Amino acid sequence: MKIIDKTPFQNAQGQVDISGRIQGTLKYGFDWFGELEAQKTVIAQLERMLEKGFVLIRNFTLPEIDVVIPIILVGPGGVYVIHVTNVKGQFEAKGDQWNTLSNGRGLPARNNLLVRTAKYARALQIYLTRQRIQTPAPIEPILIAANPGAHIDSLRPVARVVMSDAIKQFAASLAQARPLWRADNVHDVADRIISPRAADAVEAQPPVQAAATASQTPETPEQASSRARAIFNEAEKSEGFNPADLDFAFEDGQPLAPQAGPSLRETSPAQPLPKPAAQKKIMGMSVVQLIVLAAMLIIECCVLVAAVGAYLYLKP
Repeated sequence: MKIIDKTPFQNAQGQVDISGRIQGTLKYGFDWFGELEAQKTVIAQLERMLEKGFVLIRNFTLPEIDVVIPIILVGPGGVYVIHVTNVKGQFEAKGDQWNTLSNGRGLPARNNLLVRTAKYARALQIYLTRQRIQTPAPIEPILIAANPGAHIDSLRPVARVVMSDAIKQFAASLAQARPLWRADNVHDVADRIISPRAADAVEAQPPVQAAATASQTPETPEQASSRARAIFNEAEKSEGFNPADLDFAFEDGQPLAPQAGPSLRETSPAQPLPKPAAQKKIMGMSVVQLIVLAAMLIIECCVLVAAVGAYLYLKP
């Protein structure tokens, strides 16, 4: 399996140093670095199971809208978007509801990982459509819980849920899936994802389509996987998609239109996702981000001073 790592804030050695960690935490939140570490565990397992014919793109930022797609997996069976989480505890994934379980009761979690994962897939579907890349089946959103301490009860969730002890079985299912693309299609799609064409070049570029032979015809909607049907059938009941839920909007003014499939929403109207309020920016950062940055720098300085002091004290 070919791996293309586009993780932001990495140094030349492919590592996230303390400076990159501070910048990434300020931009993407406190869960960012933990999810990066969880990604490494999952990618290592996928790499052992998926050989030639697969390309994995890690943490690719969609051009112009500054949305980082955690993992894009392109293979003979199509395109998959994978969001790896490091949460632990008991959860319930039901439709588009993501609940924490406590004493047998399900309460809406602070972050709805199911809806977020599905929106990642939807944003990528629109991006591919604009690049004239026709996927043989809808892009499937997949949520992988890498922490063994996470237990998830699933009932027709809008994103496939894979727990840590089922990653190998998940990879095996991808390897054994019916091939809908040739190897050259897979690499061409991966190349056009990370190196998008200009608008005029896209018009002149022939669309990437599923391979068809005399013995194999493109998969019809009726033949799509039950998982893909469940995703979009469930989503048909939903209202319009709000790009602010992922803090992005398309620069050309086009919303996440129905061309990429029906929209998704949170199912708890009493507890909507918070909308980010307009904040005064200083050097491109909010006051809260500056405070967090200052606190982290102070801690680093204290650690450095303590280390120097200890060295001087112990030096003969």
